[in-house]
Amino acid sequence: MRFRALALVALLITVPVWLGFSSQPPTSALGSALPPTETTELRVEGLEANVEILKDLWGISHIYAETEHDLFFAQGYSAARDRLFQFEIWRRQATGTVAEILGEREIERDRGARLFKFRGDLEAELNYYHPRGGDIIRAFVAGINAYVGETEKDPDLLPIEFELLGITPGHWTPEVVISRHQGLLGNIGQELNLGIAVAAVGSEKVKEIEYFHPGEPDIDLDPDVDGALLKSEILDVYRAFRGPIRFRPQDVAAEYRATTSQGGGSAHADDVPDYPGVNTAFGALERSALGSNNWVVSGERTLSGHPIMANDPHRVQAAPSLRYAVHLVGPGWDVIGGGEPVLPGISIGHNQHGAWGLTVFATDAEDLYVYETDPNDSNRYRYQGAWESMRVIEDAIGVKDAGDAKVQHKYTRHGPVVYEDAENHVAYAVRAGWLEFGGAPYLASLRMDQATTWEEFREACNYSNIPGENMVWADKEGNIGWQAVGIAPIRRNWTGLVPVPGDGRYEWDGYLEIKHKPHVFNPAQGFFATANSNLIPPGYEHRDAVGWSWSDPFRFARLGEVLSSGRRFTVSEMMQLATDYVSLPARSLIPMLKGLDLGDPETNAIRDELVDWNRELTPGSRQAAIYVAWERAIQASIVPLVVPAQVRSEFRSVSMKKTIDWLGAPPPWLASLGDGDPVAGRDEFLRRTFGEALDGLAERFGTRPWRYGGEEYKHVRLRHPLSGAVDAAMKDRLEVGPHERGGNGFTVNQTGFGDNQTSGASFRIITEAGDWDTAVFTNTPGQSGDPDHPMYRNLFDGWAKDRFFPLYYTRSAVEAVVADRVVLSP
Repeated sequence: MRFRALALVALLITVPVWLGFSSQPPTSALGSALPPTETTELRVEGLEANVEILKDLWGISHIYAETEHDLFFAQGYSAARDRLFQFEIWRRQATGTVAEILGEREIERDRGARLFKFRGDLEAELNYYHPRGGDIIRAFVAGINAYVGETEKDPDLLPIEFELLGITPGHWTPEVVISRHQGLLGNIGQELNLGIAVAAVGSEKVKEIEYFHPGEPDIDLDPDVDGALLKSEILDVYRAFRGPIRFRPQDVAAEYRATTSQGGGSAHADDVPDYPGVNTAFGALERSALGSNNWVVSGERTLSGHPIMANDPHRVQAAPSLRYAVHLVGPGWDVIGGGEPVLPGISIGHNQHGAWGLTVFATDAEDLYVYETDPNDSNRYRYQGAWESMRVIEDAIGVKDAGDAKVQHKYTRHGPVVYEDAENHVAYAVRAGWLEFGGAPYLASLRMDQATTWEEFREACNYSNIPGENMVWADKEGNIGWQAVGIAPIRRNWTGLVPVPGDGRYEWDGYLEIKHKPHVFNPAQGFFATANSNLIPPGYEHRDAVGWSWSDPFRFARLGEVLSSGRRFTVSEMMQLATDYVSLPARSLIPMLKGLDLGDPETNAIRDELVDWNRELTPGSRQAAIYVAWERAIQASIVPLVVPAQVRSEFRSVSMKKTIDWLGAPPPWLASLGDGDPVAGRDEFLRRTFGEALDGLAERFGTRPWRYGGEEYKHVRLRHPLSGAVDAAMKDRLEVGPHERGGNGFTVNQTGFGDNQTSGASFRIITEAGDWDTAVFTNTPGQSGDPDHPMYRNLFDGWAKDRFFPLYYTRSAVEAVVADRVVLSP
């Protein structure tokens, strides 16, 4: 996919990265009007009429079509053209065909993908997402397949990854689009971990460790659940199909192969720090680092008088980006924004009437059921006092160089059977709300894309089952609002936080209508912000239909602090807030060092530096380097004090909010460090961790100045899925970076807890409702997924410097920044 590469390079060299700009076409910013671009005409079978695709300087395809079919056909075609390898990996994960290219080690992944496949009525499923969902999704798939067909005729169109793996892309079906394999689905792993921990140390100790709120849930195990039999392996097949593919050197062509495996694209040593809670399935630190920010501000609080919507979803950082921006214009459609490239429509963005964004809202749509099985027939389980037969599906998984692997998929009335303990006659199954109609992540955005009012937007939200999200809205009429979404089972007699017997005593009583989840319209304070923290109203009547575990509240509190300042805001100020590096934990922790003798004058002097510091984790800051090292030492050292040894694999970290509370009001267990005095123990803990932090910095930097940011401390290097499998030269061709970064997992600009930023906001959007050409966005490293394309990494430097790019909407503004013009003809 190397279209007009030289011309694009010439244009991109001159493209500015803007913090703010007027709504006028950007000729002055470019120095002069862009030269006219030639039009590439392509004939594509399957279209009804001509389609124009104008790709702007930042890689966004603005698609203009005469029919709805052609609009989504062209979206699929254009996205596949930009991200073909990403499409092929998605297709293989969705269809359970990874073992066909990687061999026996991927059989369990493929079994999981097929075990958890949606098996309901396909037409009803497709039309759940939009009244014409079947037509839209089939048109999208047809566009993908049209481009795949072009690569079959001209293999030179294939990106380098296909050559590395010796594979070619396959054709799509609508079933691939509705796959659930990469969604933010639920808390089943936490549920198993909590069950194991409760069995080992009791529910009260677990509630002391875990930050449940609001309220205190019942997490006692039912007596009929044998806690001694609970183990991590129960969810192995679930984790297998949900996890990323880890390519190995033997998977790639010999001439590009790494000499030894580096563990795969997301497992490099510098991607995660060497302390608990990061890169674990359900650690509190990781949960607090994964999430998003969004907020809406009333026109009464903006200088322009227009409401502002801002959103920065935090997900895995990689090359290519998870997100993809596009503009869709056709009959009944004029919507721009971002989403996942493999899905039709826009999940975050705006149309002519309003703008919307999303962050994760904790909703528990999964439960782990435990069954007694018949000693004489393991395919039968006890339900309401009688034996009931599992549904069994025979299947064959194609395996590279090994023929077919025969497998069975088993189902109880509740869902897929994930583990069978033959020795103890016990089976385990997952009940998942996302296996109901409408469980494909983000697809219900198709309804949101055409909303014209808050009421229509809420009605569209009522179809948004997965993920659980905080949806915010701002429209040109001046309204702002918030609606929590996500399919929410109603549990009458338990919280859903631990495994329960599948004998009929623990049943879901349907689902809560999404519109009955918490929501707000035109709040009195003139703004509303979410950051994955607790937003449950006091006395909320459907408490067990929503989550108990939320992100630490620091990002949310910082957003509220700025937005409630009383001043009127601009888009430029919202950009500054989205990239804010102020650390609220630092505000709480550093004052604890005041007046504390840390052992020697040099250490006390370093402490004084922190006391006088502004608490901003900016790149290049010596004080930020010291503070982050200390914060990490605190997080690592608190775990052995509060978490019993037998459950540290379930609790590899604890909430920073709880940690600060414990250090502020020392509990009795801190007395072990202070000769029986908890306050003295707290002070000793602070001394020790501060000393460990300074020792670590001395080892890290030697005689060089300590500074935050840079490749040896906080930075970003975007890994590619094949990074760990290829030689150094190819690795440099696939990866992007490094570049210094600031912040951490607790700042609004969430950059994760590791030295290398592997999570956070790749895609961002900020827009004033009604003045649509002033919208800005980021994406990283670029819109293209082809490592040899000039738009593969062209956005990285600006993004890494916390800057933004224009997101033009009107045709006149788009025409002023066209880098490539394509006409698709039938």
